[in-house]
Amino acid sequence: MTQRRLSLSAVIASVATVAAFGLPGMASAEYMHPANNQAGVVVHNEHFKSEKTREQVRAETEAAMRQGPLSYGESNFPRGAKAAPSMSSKTRQQVIDEMRNETPAQREARQLLYPAG
Repeated sequence: MTQRRLSLSAVIASVATVAAFGLPGMASAEYMHPANNQAGVVVHNEHFKSEKTREQVRAETEAAMRQGPLSYGESNFPRGAKAAPSMSSKTRQQVIDEMRNETPAQREARQLLYPAG
């Protein structure tokens, strides 16, 4: 029986094949996995590990935005998202009382402005 030595190209091809088949298995360690449901994924929060706090990520994103243009999808970070200011200082009861006391002309104008859904 004769023995053949492995060529360098055969070893490289074997390593590449093993890596190609092994990478999808390693990628499945993510916290989102494909699923047969409406969302298309199932999330396993226990698989997600982060060493950064929310504030650290925010600070990094804002610094990147100040440095220059970001690629599409990286620039949708909300700039200083604050609570929406209240448009009225009236209480709920005051608004209800106003609607009960409005004239028929005022009611018709309101209904034209805000049609029933």
